[in-house]
Amino acid sequence: MNRLDVTEKIIATKVAKGLKWADVAARVGQSKEWTTAALLGQMTLNAEQARVVAEIFDLSEAEAQWLTVVPYKGSLPTSVPTDPLIYRFYELVNVYGTTFKELIHDEFGDGIMSAIDFRMDLQREPNPAGDRVSITMSGKFLPYKTY
Repeated sequence: MNRLDVTEKIIATKVAKGLKWADVAARVGQSKEWTTAALLGQMTLNAEQARVVAEIFDLSEAEAQWLTVVPYKGSLPTSVPTDPLIYRFYELVNVYGTTFKELIHDEFGDGIMSAIDFRMDLQREPNPAGDRVSITMSGKFLPYKTY
């Protein structure tokens, strides 16, 4: 057994039980964005969070223990994503990445936006022309230091 096996069991159980990530997150006590990332293998849960998740997804004690292990992050199966939705984010970075970089540097100076000290909010935005996906990402600015 490994972390991927546990992730696959969580997804299968989610489908079988008809669960929504937002409902799982409410029980875990974290945002739906963070909880979903954690249960897809990208974040580390504490022991209490792992216990709650084990209860929801019928995980054994050994399976729940994997949720508390620091994962190998950024583990997409290919360097260029092939899933159409994930590819659109890759496309966003290809098209707008230099714009993000220039505007962040104009506003903050030389540095980066943290993906560690980070939060995200994803919402459905009703629109008569077709509902929109609204994603707000907020990461701490980390300036490069001189030495």
